[in-house]
Amino acid sequence: MLTRKTKRNTPLVMVVDDDEAVRLLARETLEQSGFSVCEAETGEKALESFDGCAPDIVLLDVVMPGIDGFSVCSTIRRTTAGRDTPVLMMTGLDDLESIDSAYEAGATDFITKPINWHVLGYRVSYMLRASGALEQLRESRAGLAHAQSLAHIGSWEWDLGTGEIRCSEEVYSICCLDGGRGDGNPILEPVHHLDRTFVQNSIDDAIARRAPLSFDYRIHLGNQERTLHAELVTVLDEAGDPVCLTGTIQDITERKHAEEQIRLLAYYDALTGLPNRRFFLQQLEQALVFANRNDRMLAVLFLDLDRFKLVNDTLGHGMGDRLLQDVADRLLRCVRRSDCLARAEDDCPPSLVSRLGGDEFTIMLSDIEHFQDVAKVARRILEAVSVPYSLDGQEVFVSTSIGISLYPFDASTASDLIRNADGAMYQAKEQGRNGYQIYDESMNAKALERIILESQLHKALKDEEFTVFYQPQVCSRSGEVVGIEALVRWNSKELGMVEPARFLPLAEEIGLVIQIDQWVMRQACRQHKLWLDAGFPRITLAVNISGQQFMKNELLETVTTILGASGLDPGLLELELTEGVLMAHTERTIKTLQALKGMGVRLAIDDFGTGFSSLSYLKRFPLDVLKIDRTFIKDITTDPDDAAITVATIEMAHTLKLQVIAEGVETRAQLDFLSRNGCDLYQGYLYSRPVPPEEIPALLAATPAGTGSPPADHLPAPEAVFPSDPPTA
Repeated sequence: MLTRKTKRNTPLVMVVDDDEAVRLLARETLEQSGFSVCEAETGEKALESFDGCAPDIVLLDVVMPGIDGFSVCSTIRRTTAGRDTPVLMMTGLDDLESIDSAYEAGATDFITKPINWHVLGYRVSYMLRASGALEQLRESRAGLAHAQSLAHIGSWEWDLGTGEIRCSEEVYSICCLDGGRGDGNPILEPVHHLDRTFVQNSIDDAIARRAPLSFDYRIHLGNQERTLHAELVTVLDEAGDPVCLTGTIQDITERKHAEEQIRLLAYYDALTGLPNRRFFLQQLEQALVFANRNDRMLAVLFLDLDRFKLVNDTLGHGMGDRLLQDVADRLLRCVRRSDCLARAEDDCPPSLVSRLGGDEFTIMLSDIEHFQDVAKVARRILEAVSVPYSLDGQEVFVSTSIGISLYPFDASTASDLIRNADGAMYQAKEQGRNGYQIYDESMNAKALERIILESQLHKALKDEEFTVFYQPQVCSRSGEVVGIEALVRWNSKELGMVEPARFLPLAEEIGLVIQIDQWVMRQACRQHKLWLDAGFPRITLAVNISGQQFMKNELLETVTTILGASGLDPGLLELELTEGVLMAHTERTIKTLQALKGMGVRLAIDDFGTGFSSLSYLKRFPLDVLKIDRTFIKDITTDPDDAAITVATIEMAHTLKLQVIAEGVETRAQLDFLSRNGCDLYQGYLYSRPVPPEEIPALLAATPAGTGSPPADHLPAPEAVFPSDPPTA
């Protein structure tokens, strides 16, 4: 079916008249004027052919037999194609009633009979031009409405004199209003009650200043809230007085949501929902401006979880993430404005908890009256974080170390405050962890020392600056050496002899401990095989293993390769594992240990009692040896509690068919106590300090059988030994 929009070379005119002469004259006149013509002699035939030929204009006689011209015009107007088609009706010269009826029926114009054929072509051309202009206007409006709908933009005009408001359809669509309702104010009615005063004031301001204005506001649609952007322009009369407001509104709800998501990604930590480093730094800088202007004190707390890496290595990163989320929740509950701030002014920046990354958190406490307020928050954090966590039925213990720096005493810039708090945190770790430390200037030197130590540690592996020392493990009853423990030592070319307690935790932190473990095991197994080949007794070689070995899933392959290369009997190798390694209860850990056990390798749990002590670990894993930590041995002759714990541990281990070794035995009284209570083996300075490999043969050969004491020339020199060894390597 043809429509008005169909392109024709010449416009088509339908002439409807029962007089054949009129139709003939009309055809000749119109064709000479460049039109195409189709005819119908009755109203019925005109209606039948109208949809088929879709004329551009209809020349319609009023009086015809059958259906008259008025009825034909009314019927055409009720069709989609004929709604806008121009209809020129032919009436008598003095037939005013017919003229009124023609307009009522929907006629576009009328022409009187007798017709002036000379001007008919001009009359039709004019009507077609007017019809084309009307159609272009309608198409333009439809296009504008479609564009507004796509962009969610509606336009409106507000007559300030009459109060009349004219809105596009999209305004009603955006605001979910009935466009046919004439009353009410479609601009102000939907505005959210919290923004209504703001919107009214903005409109009044635009009128008063006679200037364009734009702003965002919210509308309330039932249970839904949308955000709109408004643009206003005040129209002035010749005297410069405002007479009208014109404007647009645009639904920007989705854009606002997208902007919020971008802001969350840019300024908030995805795991915990806390502000990230960037946001914390910005807020801290603003808080410093306030503190400086108002002569106030401000504190930055830098937190790092103790032994969090052990949780990741043993339980996996999924559990570690859940632990971080739980810690974040506890920190938020710990930092309450009423507890730590002396004044609560409206312009005072609020306290802020953020996650910098990994297991590091920062807290800003603003507008502090006394340092005691900061200490109170720090103590509350230490207590809250140390409460056990339940992760899939597994009870996990962690603590935190906190460094504190204060403005204006410790630094005047945001970056310096964070750096100094970080340095104080490391000092808190060095002092035993699970505590807080206030910054002092000497900590910068310690931070520099740590950077240097980390750099030298990387070089140490490359330059082979490590060596292995050995400490005998002695039978409590016979005094015979039945084993030796391999302990790593670092003799740095630049730093000298570095204590294990200084470099091993750092190696664990920066991921070098696996390489050190493997190097120690390789060197110790090779050396032990040389001793055996030289005729020395078949004693056990104990080597410490880091929990990171299990995360990498390389331990079984590493042990197999090293034993194969060295030729050492697997039954003489004993791997010492910390309790943290076993706490994961992972199937992979169990399978690895069972495979090692199947090879004949002995397994020992080291430093028992200092970590996640549980009988379930001892029962489930294929262990051979339990080592009692030196912290319990130190005071067993003077502290009844330590004595009771040690005795109970020995009895429990024997019940589970485990051999017991006591670490850190330094006095004869300690050895006598352990011997009386059935401790199988001991090691410590009472018998020998850790010694280099060249001293082991003489030490073994000179041991008096049955005394349990070393010869006099092997008594330790306190100034030449380290006070303790960390639990790894």
